[in-house]
Amino acid sequence: MTYSNLQIFVVELVGTFILVVFATGSIVYDVKIGGVYGIWFAAVAPFVALMIGVYSFGKISLAHFNPAVTIGYYITGHISKIQIAWYFAAEIIGAILGSLFVMNFIGQEANLGANTPNLDYSIFLIFPVEVLASGLLMAVIFTVVFTKGLKGFSGIAIGGIVGLDIFFLAIISGASMNPARALAPALLSGVMDDLWLYWTAPYIGTSIVAFLFKGKFETQRKQENL
Repeated sequence: MTYSNLQIFVVELVGTFILVVFATGSIVYDVKIGGVYGIWFAAVAPFVALMIGVYSFGKISLAHFNPAVTIGYYITGHISKIQIAWYFAAEIIGAILGSLFVMNFIGQEANLGANTPNLDYSIFLIFPVEVLASGLLMAVIFTVVFTKGLKGFSGIAIGGIVGLDIFFLAIISGASMNPARALAPALLSGVMDDLWLYWTAPYIGTSIVAFLFKGKFETQRKQENL
């Protein structure tokens, strides 16, 4: 079944909204109550959100919820150039609505859950770590797509890699992996000093992996058309 760009726009907006509410809301809530839960809570929340989004909307939009992932899908030929605009608009609007929800219903602590790198480390470590985190996410996503859903474990796999990236790498780079998720809380809190990192490194990470997978998908399409 083929879905319209409007249908894709709606589910991407809703999915990104859910992701941002869980990913940033968990940070805001934890800081608000005194940091009781810590990093595992910040890692599990987006894992749950992505499971919801992937299993609910994956068949409609491929469940990007992330502009860097959208660029990866464009490189591999899964979406057209015009669809990039639909995806980007949905993801950014959904993210901003998510941050507005957090601001009004959860709290305004921790700059609304904005990503921040650990400046105790050199930018020459922070940047490649963010590239790595984003690349790992894209690699898992493409593995899911290439295997036609990874035998039903698509949401667990995609949510899981995001959770693992956050748990192990956020202490260095902030592990955003997602320009829209980074943009919304930074924009609404006014703390945008580190936004450049999350609007460069994730695209590099996903693009590298997309070019690595491009040939595999082209071969797969040729075999399916025989």
